[in-house]
Amino acid sequence: MRRTVLEQFPAGGPRGSWPAEEFAAARRCEGTAAEVVMDLEQDAFLVVVPQQATDGGR
Repeated sequence: MRRTVLEQFPAGGPRGSWPAEEFAAARRCEGTAAEVVMDLEQDAFLVVVPQQATDGGR
Protein backbone atom coordinates (compact mmCIF):
# COMPACT_ATOMS: atom_id res chain seq x y z
CA MET A 1 0.00 0.00 0.00
CA ARG A 2 1.33 3.42 -0.94
CA ARG A 3 0.98 6.30 1.50
CA THR A 4 1.44 10.05 1.50
CA VAL A 5 3.30 11.62 4.43
CA LEU A 6 1.47 14.64 5.84
CA GLU A 7 3.88 15.49 8.66
CA GLN A 8 6.96 14.15 10.45
CA PHE A 9 7.71 14.38 14.19
CA PRO A 10 10.92 13.44 16.02
CA ALA A 11 10.60 10.32 18.18
CA GLY A 12 12.42 11.90 21.14
CA GLY A 13 9.66 14.24 22.27
CA PRO A 14 9.06 15.15 25.92
CA ARG A 15 7.56 12.44 28.11
CA GLY A 16 3.78 12.48 27.91
CA SER A 17 3.80 14.48 24.68
CA TRP A 18 2.23 12.85 21.60
CA PRO A 19 2.34 15.51 18.84
CA ALA A 20 2.05 13.00 15.98
CA GLU A 21 -1.03 11.38 17.54
CA GLU A 22 -2.59 14.79 18.21
CA PHE A 23 -1.93 15.93 14.62
CA ALA A 24 -3.40 12.69 13.22
CA ALA A 25 -6.48 12.98 15.47
CA ALA A 26 -7.08 16.53 14.25
CA ARG A 27 -6.87 15.35 10.61
CA ARG A 28 -9.32 12.52 11.35
CA CYS A 29 -11.75 15.07 12.82
CA GLU A 30 -11.51 16.86 9.45
CA GLY A 31 -12.42 13.63 7.64
CA THR A 32 -8.93 12.55 6.55
CA ALA A 33 -7.94 8.92 7.17
CA ALA A 34 -4.67 9.79 8.93
CA GLU A 35 -2.61 7.34 10.96
CA VAL A 36 0.75 7.38 12.72
CA VAL A 37 3.59 5.06 11.72
CA MET A 38 7.17 4.80 12.96
CA ASP A 39 10.10 5.36 10.61
CA LEU A 40 12.88 3.44 12.36
CA GLU A 41 15.63 4.64 10.01
CA GLN A 42 14.85 8.32 10.69
CA ASP A 43 13.79 7.74 14.33
CA ALA A 44 10.61 9.68 13.65
CA PHE A 45 6.85 9.32 13.72
CA LEU A 46 5.10 9.95 10.41
CA VAL A 47 1.48 10.95 9.96
CA VAL A 48 0.35 9.28 6.75
CA VAL A 49 -2.77 8.86 4.64
CA PRO A 50 -3.47 6.16 2.05
CA GLN A 51 -2.58 7.32 -1.45
CA GLN A 52 -5.54 7.56 -3.78
CA ALA A 53 -5.48 5.03 -6.61
CA THR A 54 -5.23 6.57 -10.04
CA ASP A 55 -7.56 5.63 -12.86
CA GLY A 56 -4.69 4.40 -15.05
CA GLY A 57 -6.08 6.05 -18.17
CA ARG A 58 -9.36 4.16 -18.28
